[in-house]
Amino acid sequence: MATSSSDIGSRRLDLAGTRDFAVAGAGRSRRAALSAFNREWLAEVWAAATGGARLEGVALAAVGSLGRADAGPLSDYDLVLLHSERSMPAKDLTALADRVWYPIWDAGVRLDHSVRTVTQCRQVAASDLTAAVGLLDLAHLAGDEDLVAAARSTVAHDWRGNARKRLPQLVEALAARHARQGDLAQSIEPELKESHGGLRDMTVLTALAEAWLADRPHGGVDAAHALLLDVRDAVHVVTGRGRDRLGREDHDAVAALLGHTDADDLLTAVSDAGRTVAYALDGTVRRAGQSQRARTLRVGPRRPQMTPLGHGLFASDGEVVLGSSRLAETDATMPLRAAVVAARAGLPIAPATLDNLAAGAPDLPTPWQAPARDLLGDLLASGGGLVTVWEGLDQVGIVERWLPEWAAVRSRPQRNAVHRHTVDRHLVETVVRAAGLVRRTSRPDLLLAAALLHDIGKVRGAHDHSVTGAETTRVVATRWGFAPHDVEVLVTLVREHLTVIELATRRDHQDPATVDAVVAAVDGDREVLELLLALTEADASAAGPLAWTDWRATLLDQLAVAARARLDAPRPVTDPVAPVEDPTGGGHLDQGLAASVRAGEPDVRVVSGGGSHRLDILDLDRVGLFADTAGLLAAEGHTVRTAILRTVDGVAANEWHVESPSGAVPDPERIVRGLSRLARGDRTPLQTLDRRRAHLARPSGESGLGSPGQARALVVPGASSEATVLEVRAQDRPGLLHELGVALARAGISVRSAHIATYAGQTLDTFYLTGADGRPLPPARVGQAVSLVIDTCDGVTPG
Repeated sequence: MATSSSDIGSRRLDLAGTRDFAVAGAGRSRRAALSAFNREWLAEVWAAATGGARLEGVALAAVGSLGRADAGPLSDYDLVLLHSERSMPAKDLTALADRVWYPIWDAGVRLDHSVRTVTQCRQVAASDLTAAVGLLDLAHLAGDEDLVAAARSTVAHDWRGNARKRLPQLVEALAARHARQGDLAQSIEPELKESHGGLRDMTVLTALAEAWLADRPHGGVDAAHALLLDVRDAVHVVTGRGRDRLGREDHDAVAALLGHTDADDLLTAVSDAGRTVAYALDGTVRRAGQSQRARTLRVGPRRPQMTPLGHGLFASDGEVVLGSSRLAETDATMPLRAAVVAARAGLPIAPATLDNLAAGAPDLPTPWQAPARDLLGDLLASGGGLVTVWEGLDQVGIVERWLPEWAAVRSRPQRNAVHRHTVDRHLVETVVRAAGLVRRTSRPDLLLAAALLHDIGKVRGAHDHSVTGAETTRVVATRWGFAPHDVEVLVTLVREHLTVIELATRRDHQDPATVDAVVAAVDGDREVLELLLALTEADASAAGPLAWTDWRATLLDQLAVAARARLDAPRPVTDPVAPVEDPTGGGHLDQGLAASVRAGEPDVRVVSGGGSHRLDILDLDRVGLFADTAGLLAAEGHTVRTAILRTVDGVAANEWHVESPSGAVPDPERIVRGLSRLARGDRTPLQTLDRRRAHLARPSGESGLGSPGQARALVVPGASSEATVLEVRAQDRPGLLHELGVALARAGISVRSAHIATYAGQTLDTFYLTGADGRPLPPARVGQAVSLVIDTCDGVTPG
């Protein structure tokens, strides 16, 4: 052979690497060169296997990416050795197959192979949907070309003939695959092939067209397909492997190879391409279903069934259509009307209608008049139907006509661990969640508009997206015709949309300074507070399960109670009413209970709500009680989220909020027994925690956290007048809160409250610290506390 088997992998990479990935059109020429090389080499393999003889009734064919001529530099080969029933004896056929397959394996190329007759191809396609779609791409490589043509035409004929039966199977298989792999557009590590909007969906588009059920879109979807192929090729070159997933560790290298400004620019382009492919596939599947129903139900001439929806719009075969394109040309609000009707009906707008609306409808006047603004509010209040309708409007550019600022956040990735969507999709999801909360406020229009705009400042170069978004919101809200006062409310909501949840999770809700910060954020306006609370919940719940948990909901409710009390009362509220019963009875303990605790009998009460639990723990106050309780709860498998500590009549009355990953409810009696043993100096209850630490211990010289100095501890000035507030950022590990409590107790520093959060293995903790006198720490002691916390987090043992 002209090319050595050992050179195949490097030769394929050389063909990819010698072409400039960043030059327009380079991908097509690169894949053409790779396809030609693959075919030539396999033809050489065939010639060597056959000894150059011309064999009738035997051929080598390709399916998959090789058959479609869009294989990547390190894509595998999917080959079929076709033969007629009487072409050669079975023994000779097996020997021929071995002579073809072994050189490919020796070259290190991944190979999926089969030996089939035309009849067997038909049988496999009839029984295996994936194989049927793949065989539609059957392409001749060597040998009897007529045999390959016969096989392909036969499979295609059967595919068209069985379209009525196969389409429901195809739709079901698509739904199952998409459920497994997710949306390409919404992933920070997209699966380029199997996910919704990936390369395999382009194959399905072609298969639907091959069935003569629907023509597939071209133009934009072809460009999106080419971009995904370029990214796939770059992943092969960067990793040296035939991967289809764009891993986080490869973002920068792939972005540089493809000429993108940075990794976020690359991910935005990939997301855009995935959305285009997904939208094209979903629409084509609907077209195919409509075509099939028309064939099935037709008895003579069939008129489309049109159900009036008002405003010249109709429901027709699962979509909303416009009765006359002229309606769009005379009414600037028609796109809004169509969107409201479609979203409320839970139907997509037909692609042809979207094109007519985009091309024909005049722009809305600036500022918008009340009818247009009301229609926007109706659209945003439509609930779950908004997602599909908004995507269609976005695909044809209507959203950017209403909101030009949308372009800067469209498909923009989010690298925060709590987020599961791109910025724009998160905004739409937040609107959907907010639509379920509108009854909490008297101004649902402002809540929904704020939900749509709250992250509009997440643009390239923004230092603080809340501040940037507030400035943008002022422009947008003015354009939409909101009254000046309403504009200022929207600006406040966007600017402060993270304030309440950050205060709730990182500050002590019983500290007057925390409540002061909430009141200041809403300018002392009770209605703005209710809007902000609803926006906070909608934002967090739309972000994902890491951002909205029972624990976070409980903390937000506690802070909301305190803030409402402050705003409703003419005097400052220093001890707000908790949402559940206070075990101290409003600041004083029952004398009998106090006597029992002083006698060495702790009292534990558990109030469960969903996946979170509140533990009210009464125990004899002592140095190290915080550390012991934290360690005991960790040993029991509970994750501490908040600890609020206070002393009443000489007894520690502590409130702990925990989550239980195992689903177990904390056992009060078990906790009482553990605390009693720890108070006597018996460390047995912490043995489980010690074993877990030992299991995770690193070799000598390593802290288990990475390099020393990784942790950070920052003093938060002005956060409280009653304690020194310390924010801690470090890598999490079992029992870390216990270790911090022990270190601080040894230094004579008291923990008044602790607010714990962990994301992606990183702690985001806040501690309220006081000295033995119950007052904030003096400067020297603050420095000592910071040092202790950092050393403890980094696993450094004090000398």
